[in-house]
Amino acid sequence: MNFPFYIAKRYLISKKSQNVINIISWISVSGIAVGTMALIIVLSAFNGLETLVENLYASFDPDLKITVVDGKTFETKDFPKNKILAIEEVAFYNSALEEVALIKYQDKQTVATIKGVESSFYLMSGMDSMIIEGKIQHNSENKNNIIMGWGIADQLSLFISQSVYQVSIIVPKRGTKKGLSPGSEFNRKTANATGIYSVNPDFDSKYIVADLGFVQKLLKHKGRLSSVELNLKKGADWEKVKQKVQQVVGDKYKVQTRFEMNELIFKTNKTEKWITFLILSFILVIASFNIIGSLTMLIIDKQKDVWILKTMGANNKVIRRIFFVEGMLINFLGAFIGMFLGGLICWAQTKFGLLQLEHSVIDFYPVELNLLDFVNVSIIVIIIGLIASWYPVRILTKKYL
Repeated sequence: MNFPFYIAKRYLISKKSQNVINIISWISVSGIAVGTMALIIVLSAFNGLETLVENLYASFDPDLKITVVDGKTFETKDFPKNKILAIEEVAFYNSALEEVALIKYQDKQTVATIKGVESSFYLMSGMDSMIIEGKIQHNSENKNNIIMGWGIADQLSLFISQSVYQVSIIVPKRGTKKGLSPGSEFNRKTANATGIYSVNPDFDSKYIVADLGFVQKLLKHKGRLSSVELNLKKGADWEKVKQKVQQVVGDKYKVQTRFEMNELIFKTNKTEKWITFLILSFILVIASFNIIGSLTMLIIDKQKDVWILKTMGANNKVIRRIFFVEGMLINFLGAFIGMFLGGLICWAQTKFGLLQLEHSVIDFYPVELNLLDFVNVSIIVIIIGLIASWYPVRILTKKYL
């Protein structure tokens, strides 16, 4: 066994139960352990939130969305649909048409975005699993069936049971000026609300989903689309497929990934995660002062031991290495205990849902362990430990020994 390591280990794990310096050393271990545990738990919580947000948006937003650069809509006949479907990584293809509309039910009304989709949309989004009332009837011969978000239904006081609820959908006519006849500048159609879905508050209060043909008739946009949505096969590289699609559609169209469509939300999550990591790292720096204090007292207390070691032939380099290894042992032991406890708590949260959430889209707080977080925490702990161990050994051994 390495001689400095053996002596340092004996100093840390002393058999004397009343050794004050030994107690202080274990307090230092506890400080590093708590700081490391907090880092692992908080980073895992941010991982869970990031995955939750991604899954929620994946329920409604496609992997890739194609829109026209100039204007709001484009002709279906001008779009290279067959070439897009020929791309190997494309799993689902959906044509969509969106517009803001006024929704009226009895004496209640609200503004929402009506989205016309093809039947493939329900497969690519898994919308069936999000229905909380009623059902989806997109295969019905009646093409004016719609489903709406829970937030919209709540504003309209519309709650579906066994009956069919008819709502009015009103949109402005294109290119018309205000006329003398009330309502002449609006298109109005009646639709049957057959289902209510719940994804997240953003979508629940914004979207009504209807048949594409129905929305095209409502807007007088026969044969026109506002976007084409693609879902890719599992494991596909989104950026590479995006480049392929962009080459096919040309400069007339813009291709965006789901992350680019919701760039602010995803960037905010990542920024918050690393700012929190930085703040907790400073807490670890504060905890490392315990190591400095512990080594300082140890160096002063062990002057007699150092004298004996020198008479046995140990030089100053060996003496410094003993106390440096002592500091690193405190650091590594605290880091190991902290990462173990942090990982155990996160595992227990995922397994048993210790921290529950009420009135939320999920039952308990999401956490997700990530190997890269353990690597990053290990690196920052090692750096802090090196600095905290090197300073007192280098400076104080010169002064007291």
